[in-house]
Amino acid sequence: MDGLPQISDEMDDLPALGTMGGGFGGMDFPSTVSRMPTQLSKKAKAAVIVRILASEEVKLSLSHFPERTQVELARQMTDLRHIDRETMIAVVEEFLEELEAIGVSFPGGLEGALNLLDGTISPDTAAKLRKQAGFSLTGDPWERIADIDPERLLPILETESVEVCAVILSKLKVAKAAALLSLIPGDRARRVAYAISKTASVSPGVVQRIGISVAGQLDSQPPKAFADAPTERVGAILNFSSASTRDGVLEGLDERDKEFAEEVRKNIFTFANIATRVDARDISKVTREVEQDALIKALAGATGDAEPSREFILSNMSKRMADGLREEMENLGSVKEADSEAAMTAVVTAIRELEAAGEIFLLTGDD
Repeated sequence: MDGLPQISDEMDDLPALGTMGGGFGGMDFPSTVSRMPTQLSKKAKAAVIVRILASEEVKLSLSHFPERTQVELARQMTDLRHIDRETMIAVVEEFLEELEAIGVSFPGGLEGALNLLDGTISPDTAAKLRKQAGFSLTGDPWERIADIDPERLLPILETESVEVCAVILSKLKVAKAAALLSLIPGDRARRVAYAISKTASVSPGVVQRIGISVAGQLDSQPPKAFADAPTERVGAILNFSSASTRDGVLEGLDERDKEFAEEVRKNIFTFANIATRVDARDISKVTREVEQDALIKALAGATGDAEPSREFILSNMSKRMADGLREEMENLGSVKEADSEAAMTAVVTAIRELEAAGEIFLLTGDD
């Protein structure tokens, strides 16, 4: 419900209701109750709206509001006890009138504005704005931290105490926390995992301060010019290089930095990898994306290490289509090396595009 108008100045930031469908069947008022004064304070009206939403099973996220607002809301709901139906309807009507009068609302605080502008302004500009604000975040810093890639959080987990790391992992979603824990060296990972067992007594204030500190460290990290890791970029370039160029570069990388060369190899996908990394059920999708002339040339020129991929493709299509392609390959005869490499690159490109679109998933060595 964020971004909707406030019920009152006193209870600021309380979200409003966009629609009131289905009436108020969830509210069960006694037939005889002491009528409350028709005139309620704005705080009381806010409590009435929250109560009606709860009766309609609309769960509001109020935890990121200031503590004083949450406390005041609870007090108002405790003091009200009962109100008559006419007062309830009057409060709702007033609320809807205020809601309909709002044309557009803007996020509160620097972080809300930067989240809204994400992808519009440069990372450098966002970092400067946060630095100028002294990292004084409004709202919950953990909402921002939850969207950060594990690789960016890893340097923080490597330098912070295990107690702080335990709090960070506890605030993240399980999948992301598990991914981060797997990146930490074994002994330290075990100590962090044990420290999580000691977080039961950590106060919300401490967790908030840790969140602000982590967000500040993230903002102080210099923005990266490249989104992909160096091994991924080299692998992507070699994917579309000739076999001789690729082999020569990898041989040179082996001599200079064998570990880097191995990581590059993991990011290379060539025609020869089709047999081991493409699911047999996805071959029909791949062949539909490649022009038949290019497919025939790629299959005809697939020899040596690429030959298993040729047979893998042909064996995972209908016998009639495979026989037709074999006949076309025989009629084509020998294919120039440059032409066959260009054709195989077209097949690899189609596979990469299907993977990027989520149409297929490449297998790993563990699959």
